[in-house]
Amino acid sequence: MVTAPRLSWAGPDGWCASACPPPERAVLVDSFLAVDGRVRDLGDHEERFRGGCAALGLPTAGLPSFLEAARTVLPREGRWFPRFEAHADGGLVIWLREAPAPAREVRLRVHPGPDPRRHPRLKGPDLAVLAELRRQAVEHGADDAVLTGPGGVVLEAAHSGLLWWHGDRLHVPDPDLPILPSVTVGRLLRVARAESVDVTPRRCTPEALAGAEVWAVNALHGIRPVTGWRGGGPTDPVADPDRTRLERFREHLAAPAAPAAAHPR
Repeated sequence: MVTAPRLSWAGPDGWCASACPPPERAVLVDSFLAVDGRVRDLGDHEERFRGGCAALGLPTAGLPSFLEAARTVLPREGRWFPRFEAHADGGLVIWLREAPAPAREVRLRVHPGPDPRRHPRLKGPDLAVLAELRRQAVEHGADDAVLTGPGGVVLEAAHSGLLWWHGDRLHVPDPDLPILPSVTVGRLLRVARAESVDVTPRRCTPEALAGAEVWAVNALHGIRPVTGWRGGGPTDPVADPDRTRLERFREHLAAPAAPAAAHPR
């Protein structure tokens, strides 16, 4: 197993652990949770990364071999949060980061300005902007920032997709809105539809989330119920989550995943 934290793909020459470009220069990224060498929906993360490279016009000749080789260097033990990176010069990097402990709940702050992203459907070009929004949210006692579109319509959090429940009906932001295609949201919606849950796309303001059970979801933390708002959100008390339902959906995310690759002996 390769243990260097950042590995640059050198094509036929394999991996290079030296002279990797710094992470802040990545123009496109994709991150996923790997537990004991197993990754859920890795193919969906790879497809989103491929699509982003194509959308930005990045060189992609070495992309298939990079993705195939990346599967073989994922650590076989422990909890990791690897990141694919594409750089403007065509460089491809995998960053083998240890994953922090998952958070079980989240507090949100509605960003008071317009959505500042240039490429909301891609993960990478706006990372610095989103990190700054989260920093501002933390200064106001929250954990993440909620982005809104024209008319104050809820889009997503800076680092999570958003879902919300009114009774037994699950709501999602209208897919025509400028939001990142979330792999984790996609999995949860497939689970919900398999359980015959009524899934309804919506356009609503943060204030309209009053009385709703709101979930912030991503690959790293899974499902985090929103337990508080710090500015611009619903004024009513936060709805207590349906614990039975929450744990049932968490179990779907925690179900055994297939190994990312057969590791060499």
